[in-house]
Amino acid sequence: MRICFETQAGAANPNEDWVAGTPTLAVVLDGLSTAGLTTGCRHGVSWYVAHLGDHLVAALADLDRPLTDGLADALQRVAAAHPECDLGNPGTPSATVAILRHRYGVLDHLVLADSPIVLDGPDGHTVITDVRVDAVLPNLRDEVERHETHTPGHREALQRLVLAQRQARNTPEGYWVASSSPEAAQHALTGTTPLAGIRSAAVMSDGVSRLVTEYGMATWSDVFTTLQTGGPRELIETVRKVEAMDPTRIRWPRYKSGDDAAVAYCRW
Repeated sequence: MRICFETQAGAANPNEDWVAGTPTLAVVLDGLSTAGLTTGCRHGVSWYVAHLGDHLVAALADLDRPLTDGLADALQRVAAAHPECDLGNPGTPSATVAILRHRYGVLDHLVLADSPIVLDGPDGHTVITDVRVDAVLPNLRDEVERHETHTPGHREALQRLVLAQRQARNTPEGYWVASSSPEAAQHALTGTTPLAGIRSAAVMSDGVSRLVTEYGMATWSDVFTTLQTGGPRELIETVRKVEAMDPTRIRWPRYKSGDDAAVAYCRW
């Protein structure tokens, strides 16, 4: 498996996305926004995704190891790396997870929250994603999207949403993300696809996929054409050009003018 990848911050703040690739593995993590609220952790989201990513790549070097076991092991090891922090705080750093692994003629996948994997196959494009978060707190999300970005009303509404999301994360009534407990790994969506016929694949954060799913400014065919001709960097630059058309998010309601973006493009 040949992989090229890119990640870029959406604004001046540190990038909270993380991406890596090996000859058998592509991993994308998207750190969840803290909206300026306390987390109980002195390290921050960027530290969390970097350490989780490193441990994931190491844990999944064994091709026979289930992806859920590797994720659980990585979560446990990251938690052990900062025991002085309040890992029971509902705002403790957390992230979405998307993993694609090439193993013995098949592709294994794991997704936890809304960072998708898209397969380019003989019957078109297959999108693998976990959108359970969309069913949680729709009224508060609508309230955030009614405000222009960078206004006091937007910041206050976003903090109310994030506070409520924290209470719903990693609960049976809410949705699941990578955080401090290895239990979350057992709630990831997993599966296996035969490699035969799969031309390429893209593993990405929602800061990239929104070009199709939210902005409606490209199709998945367009995305793979851009990846083939210009690579991940050109795809992210395309997203930025679209976002620059709507800096106050009036046309396309969203939490940020530009979100952190990460994509790994895989070919065989």
